[in-house]
Amino acid sequence: MPEKIIRNTFVVAAPVEAVYEHLARPENYIGLSPLVVAVENVQEGSYVAVERFRFLGLKYDNRIQVRFHTAPGKAVWGDVDSPGRVHMDWRFDLTADPDGTHVDDELRLRTPFGLMAFASGQARKVQLARAEILADRLRTD
Repeated sequence: MPEKIIRNTFVVAAPVEAVYEHLARPENYIGLSPLVVAVENVQEGSYVAVERFRFLGLKYDNRIQVRFHTAPGKAVWGDVDSPGRVHMDWRFDLTADPDGTHVDDELRLRTPFGLMAFASGQARKVQLARAEILADRLRTD
C-alpha cells in the first residue's frame, strides 16, 4: 500500500497549555478541519468524526472512527481508518516558542494504489487550513 508523509510546522500565538487543551478535545475538531461538520459518540480515546464532501452539487457525509492519545502539554496523536481503505496516522507535537507555541503537524497516509493523489491533496488542504483556523481560534488580542 503506498505511503506518504505530509508535514506542516507553524506557530500559534497562545501558550502550549491552551493549544494542547484545544487539540485534546474532540468537539474542537468541528471546523478545525474544514471537512469535519460533526463529532459523535465521544468516548475515552475515540470518537466518530463526520466529514462532509461535496462533489458536483451532491454532498456525502463520511463517518470515520478516530482513535486518539495525549501526552498532556506535549502532544496529541491518533489514527483514522476511512472507507476506501484509506488509513491516516496524525500527530501534533507542541513546544514552547517565544511567540507562543510551535506546532509540528504530521500526517502519514496509506492508501490503495490510485487513491494517494486525491487523499493526500485533501489532507494537505485540510492541514494548511487547520494551521490558520487554530491560530485564529486561539488569538488573544
